[in-house]
Amino acid sequence: MKRLLRSLLPLAAALPLALFPAAQAQIAGPAPAQEKPLQYQLANGMTVIIKPDRRAPTAVHMVYVRVGAMDEVDGTTGVAHVLEHMMFKGTPTIKPGEFSRRVAALGGRENAFTTRDQTGYFQQIPASRLEDVMRLEADRFANNQWPDDEFKRELEVVKEERRTRTEDNPRGLLYEQLSATVYQANPYRRPVVGWMSDLDAMTPQDAREFFRRWYVPANAAVIIAGDVDPAKVRALVDKYYGSIPSRTLPPRKPREEPAQNGMRRVEFKAPAEQSYVALAFKVPQLRSFEKTPENDDALALTVLSGVLDGYEGARLDRALTQGPDRVADSVDAGNGLWGRGPQLFTLSGVPAAGKTPEQVEAGLRAQVARVAREGVSEAELQRVKTRWIAGEIYKLDSVMNQARELGSAWVMGLPIDADERLMARLREVTPEQVKSVAARYFGDEQLTVGILRPLPVDPNRKPRTPAVQLRH
Repeated sequence: MKRLLRSLLPLAAALPLALFPAAQAQIAGPAPAQEKPLQYQLANGMTVIIKPDRRAPTAVHMVYVRVGAMDEVDGTTGVAHVLEHMMFKGTPTIKPGEFSRRVAALGGRENAFTTRDQTGYFQQIPASRLEDVMRLEADRFANNQWPDDEFKRELEVVKEERRTRTEDNPRGLLYEQLSATVYQANPYRRPVVGWMSDLDAMTPQDAREFFRRWYVPANAAVIIAGDVDPAKVRALVDKYYGSIPSRTLPPRKPREEPAQNGMRRVEFKAPAEQSYVALAFKVPQLRSFEKTPENDDALALTVLSGVLDGYEGARLDRALTQGPDRVADSVDAGNGLWGRGPQLFTLSGVPAAGKTPEQVEAGLRAQVARVAREGVSEAELQRVKTRWIAGEIYKLDSVMNQARELGSAWVMGLPIDADERLMARLREVTPEQVKSVAARYFGDEQLTVGILRPLPVDPNRKPRTPAVQLRH
């Protein structure tokens, strides 16, 4: 599969495969029995989710904080990501850098990530060392502190990350400009890594205030998956996280995006080998598993993305990248099913030699229009759904995936069995629903088009060599 379920949660291993005979043929034997996850809340408001999986003697320990780039304010963009880096820089009892050294000494690996919606920290270790990493993680969640000089050094690491991963990446810069054009009021318009001018002006106090404001037990969840005994894990969680004092979580004000009433275009020029086009359509998002028109449409749009680009040789590939008259070297489609902010359906492509971004744009839109006119067959939907089942069952072999996606469900306010509910709802999507959303959401009114116009690449330019080591 290519991009079909990029924004979705894992689909349940326990889903009845009799509904999808082809999926059974792709799986060697029955899926192993899975213990159900357990979710509860500590007295201080912190959520705990435990998912036993006893197939290997390892465990994953994660802390999710429901805070990301969308919770920043103008002038301090990037602070959520900077704080993620600073969480590795010490507590009253742990020196800067010692956290990572201790996890490595336990035979584990660790890292962290920041998105628009969330920040996550994880360690994968032998199950017998779970208490050791839990002690470390609870300490830095409650007692993170570092000297100003450490902040200044790490801020340079983040700036280098922006240079390397965004400013040296023409498509990354295009998408940054596209987001800033698509969204006007919603904070999704800001880059997760932050604007360079905000990073230049950022102070240690900005990060400390963000930590005090959002790293609150009621705004966090501990996720443990792997070869663990739930009763023993509960005792450890109570010991290390239950003693963290509760604090009031600041209210979040709604920042609704105003209606868009006409096409927007972004023309972006940068040194690049090829041009590129990206189309972003504003679409409804899945807010719950209830059967409402908005939720039904969000699910149907996700199925449409699978019809267009859910497997090798899907509609976009066949129509635009194959044959003597092909217009694109590559194409993509994806639907943002859910998030804490508004979502987009995206189409994108790289023009073939001698073709223009406008030709690719027209070709992408023509394929959606074809679905709107002619619809899709039940057999085509069955093929997409069968691949979901097989792919997602294989994904559950990873305890890391299980932990990460339980955490992501919690961030979105979804129930602990979101994976099962999602697949059940996707199975219900009909060809008529797919045809209907293709006809209703792909006009000009809710569309923003971004085009990368390549400038000559300096043949003498050498690739950037980072002056500092990037964390992730």
